[in-house]
Amino acid sequence: MKQIMQKMNVKKVISVLLLLAVLLLSVNVISKKAGDPETHAKTIQALDDKKADVLKLTAASTAASAALAAVPGDSTTPVANKLVDLTSYFLVILIVIFLEKILVSLTGYAAFSVLIPAACILLIIGICLNRSALKILAGKVAAFGLILFLIIPVSMKVSAMVEEIYNVSVESAVEEAKDITEEIDETSDSEGNFLDKALSKIKDGVTGVLEKGENLLNYYIETVAVMIVTSCVIPILVLVFMIWLAHLLFGISVHVPKEMPGWISSKLPRRSSDKES
Repeated sequence: MKQIMQKMNVKKVISVLLLLAVLLLSVNVISKKAGDPETHAKTIQALDDKKADVLKLTAASTAASAALAAVPGDSTTPVANKLVDLTSYFLVILIVIFLEKILVSLTGYAAFSVLIPAACILLIIGICLNRSALKILAGKVAAFGLILFLIIPVSMKVSAMVEEIYNVSVESAVEEAKDITEEIDETSDSEGNFLDKALSKIKDGVTGVLEKGENLLNYYIETVAVMIVTSCVIPILVLVFMIWLAHLLFGISVHVPKEMPGWISSKLPRRSSDKES
């Protein structure tokens, strides 16, 4: 019996020493590496590329909207107004991108300088006092720290896969907007007023401009929808999936409101043909 107790004490001592080593390694080495922007260079570059795409789309849609609004009559006004409305979606996407760029380094630092060390301390106390509740709590804290660290990189990889599947080209949307803007601008004077018989220079007149504007709007809506999904929805879904996985392993639970899917779908922009139907 005495030998068994000695073996158990030795195991406890070894476990405590290993946990202390993990704690020191996490605080002094891994946290600095995880918080270094160079470690996340690829993720940050991908976010910068997304930010550049959003800014290009915003500028092009604003110019196209102004050009369509300048066409005589009210036929192109609804399309121009809808293009202006898309600016709010671009702003939301841009805010999310900036937030992800800030968090990508901070979450890693927080996970390995605070949460993982806290989990080690709780586990050490749990081992020394033989408290199962503390051991379980340590597992939950550690799992939360790893989820916090992995959420953005994993969501970026999933987003890249979705973007490849849909193959939505931002450059194509920008070129379409530039083409329609230049075509309308060529028929107006320096003050933006349409010249006499200017509409005859545009193929099929106002009808042709309206059709091009509607096609451009639908293209933009599709692009914005994919961007919202890849930049906003996927990180949420990845977070929920990771917490669900942690729940299976450590008992961490998450409650998602039943109305969440409907709320997300209501925030996505709709194609002009869908609104008419």
